[in-house]
Amino acid sequence: MVAEIKVPSVGESITEVTLVKWIKKNGEWVERDEVIAELESEKATFEINAEQAGVLKIIAAEGDTLKIGDIVCSIDTSAAQPASAPENNKEIVKQPEQAAPTVTEAVTESTIKATPVAAAIIADKKLDPKTVTPTGSNGKIFKQDVIDALNNPGRKSGIASFGRNERSEKMSALRKTISRRLVEAKNTTAMLTTFNEVDMSAIMEIRLKNKDKFKELHGVNLGFMSFFTKACCFALQEWPAVNAKIDGEQVVYHDFCDISIAVSAPKGLVVPVIRNAESLSMAEIEKKVVELATKAKENKLTIEEMSGGTFTITNGGVFGSLMSTPIINIPQSAILGMHKIQERPMAINGQVVVKPMMYLALSYDHRVIDGRESVSFLVRVKELLENPALLLFGKDPVKALLEI
Repeated sequence: MVAEIKVPSVGESITEVTLVKWIKKNGEWVERDEVIAELESEKATFEINAEQAGVLKIIAAEGDTLKIGDIVCSIDTSAAQPASAPENNKEIVKQPEQAAPTVTEAVTESTIKATPVAAAIIADKKLDPKTVTPTGSNGKIFKQDVIDALNNPGRKSGIASFGRNERSEKMSALRKTISRRLVEAKNTTAMLTTFNEVDMSAIMEIRLKNKDKFKELHGVNLGFMSFFTKACCFALQEWPAVNAKIDGEQVVYHDFCDISIAVSAPKGLVVPVIRNAESLSMAEIEKKVVELATKAKENKLTIEEMSGGTFTITNGGVFGSLMSTPIINIPQSAILGMHKIQERPMAINGQVVVKPMMYLALSYDHRVIDGRESVSFLVRVKELLENPALLLFGKDPVKALLEI
């Protein structure tokens, strides 16, 4: 009996996938539920499993674009399982030990492909001939080749170090989706960016004093993302338009904060979602960030983990970006860009003081969000970050106590 394995349905909007890699080989025996291949949709990478045990017959090749329901492979369930070769029957033959050739011997062996002067320099300097880039015909080493190798250790010498090679690679389904969505965001939104800067002194001091205790109690590092997520959640609830989206001729407002975090994965940028971030503690946010980032790096994010999201935070600072204008993650209406923390002289009460400063950038869809709302949102985020005690109640603890 032959069982056909087809591309499964992975979401309502997804009609095709790319076969990224075969885990098992053609003609190989596979067990039931064993992972046999890796597929990639426009949103995520997922695996397919053997539905029966048997011998695998591959039909689709790596790199093929397949429709939902297409046959990927078949499994011959009537084939006999091959017997495994017993390890104990393998006879180990001990080879006689040979002394490693000396540098001089190695040079002597290679003198056929080196001029006498070049060979003499190699032997004198005890240089490994493999590190020399030959420029002569048939790989012959000249004197200048050896001199170049000595002057540029670890680097290819001469014109051989400059190439004009080109290579073409098929765009992955994820990369095609990223390209389409970025162009769509630029062409379909009235996107503007407003900037501000935040003094990170208070947050850095809190992290320095409490990072060890925080990790001891919660098992996760205290990073910047939890502070920014908390600040954004308070600000989003105060300025709901920043947390809204356009749906046809309607504006949809969200009473919850599903925060998308931009993560650089091996196959491209992905934006997994922290659900109901407004109800999570600092430790819960940090744990979720680590979980999603780890899954992204291992290409194990599910479509559900990347779907939805009402607002996005991206951190270009981890790559050294000082300032940038992030592109909106449609259908959302705004995205906050974090950047590199850099010490800069600031005028405070008439005195010049060096402070660790970070530029913030809020890109927003002007169709939904007015200038007043975007600027006020960013100023509120700045206020919360520079006064972390406000993150407990969203306002001054004394005013919260007095209900004023």
